[in-house]
Amino acid sequence: MQKIRLAVCGVLVTMLAACSTTGGNGSQNGEATPSGPGYYTVQKGDTLYSIGRTFKQDHRSIAAWNKLADMNGIEVGQVLRVAPLGAVANASGAKSAERVGPSSAPRKPDPSAATPPSGSGEESKIAWLWPTEGVKTSSFSAKKKGIEIAGTMGQPILAASSGKVMYAGAGIRGYGNLLIVKHTGSLLSVYAHNQTILVKEGETVSKGQKIAEMGKSDSSTVKLYFEIRRNGKPIDPSALFPGR
Repeated sequence: MQKIRLAVCGVLVTMLAACSTTGGNGSQNGEATPSGPGYYTVQKGDTLYSIGRTFKQDHRSIAAWNKLADMNGIEVGQVLRVAPLGAVANASGAKSAERVGPSSAPRKPDPSAATPPSGSGEESKIAWLWPTEGVKTSSFSAKKKGIEIAGTMGQPILAASSGKVMYAGAGIRGYGNLLIVKHTGSLLSVYAHNQTILVKEGETVSKGQKIAEMGKSDSSTVKLYFEIRRNGKPIDPSALFPGR
């Protein structure tokens, strides 16, 4: 199950690019900052989960190597050991990770990310269901990878299609109580800011099944933030939902 959590967090790295992290340790005590193979500089949007996945290490081991009391407490610019003492990390892998990881500098929106597929993907073959009632207050765009639906506290959140729960928890900062459901080998749906989660990881859910209750965890307003992703790439859910 831990491997599943790491894989899911890797899919969501781009979602987390807008989120900041707090806390940490590292070189704040005046010691020289380590660098080179076996070390990694934290980028904006990184979590221990995503860093562990990149370097094929358990996030708990990275926390132990860096004496992190709080596994959520890492800071942008902090240097972390990502290989055990005595081991030599793959230098080319570290450079690659820094190149493709989220950057603290603003990036131009990717036009392709804002354009939904033309209907050739398997998402068009699924009869999707609106995950909740309410007013859509935010639409899909190059910057917003999903949609927001406003409602009332405790309002039912439904599975948009049948699938298997791959993540259920609050370990991804900025999304509150979060559910991720896998529908096919490449399709995921994301349900964020829930008040209560009613299903568990590994559980199979049916289309229309109540899986959570609307809330405002990690949000200033009561709403559902919802995404559909194919192979990690966001798709406009509104283009797939039936009219209402």
